[in-house]
Amino acid sequence: MANTSDIRNGAVMLHKNKRMKVVEFQHVKPGKGNAFVRTKLKDIQTGKIIDETFNAGHKIQIIRVESKAMQFLYVDGESYIFMDNENFEQLNVPNSSVGDGKNYLIAGVNVDLLFDGSEVLDVRLPSHITLEVTETEPGFKGNTATGASKPATLETGYVLNVPLFINEGDKLRIDTRTGDYVERSKD
Repeated sequence: MANTSDIRNGAVMLHKNKRMKVVEFQHVKPGKGNAFVRTKLKDIQTGKIIDETFNAGHKIQIIRVESKAMQFLYVDGESYIFMDNENFEQLNVPNSSVGDGKNYLIAGVNVDLLFDGSEVLDVRLPSHITLEVTETEPGFKGNTATGASKPATLETGYVLNVPLFINEGDKLRIDTRTGDYVERSKD
């Protein structure tokens, strides 16, 4: 049995008879009183996020999950289709399991799927992904010093703020953890 010192981002644990994914955690040692761990847990079944606090040393049950490298192929109605990179079998994953990852998925992207037995728990994206701008206002030469930004729509339909010099057709590197623009891709 594990305790609070084993909590990590992305870990899956059993809490109140539900499988919960640790979204965020923080060990807190106040000057007065006992240490504790503040967490944000995501219910894997419903997607609901709750805040939970555990006393330091509290016993928790970590669930062992299996990770498998798969390639995203396409969206088919209410599910996303992934292909196993080893045996080329296809797997349907419901929209609820993909979550905000849908903003960054384009055909051919390799991701890691986390399994508990045969059930898909989570889709882990690469930390950065390159996407093309499909719609934005025209950029102007020299608009780099002000730090101003404008909205841009990417090929997946995701809208984010980018610097003024970005044009339609540019390929951008996006941080999938925050959803922010990183840089214009050199590809």
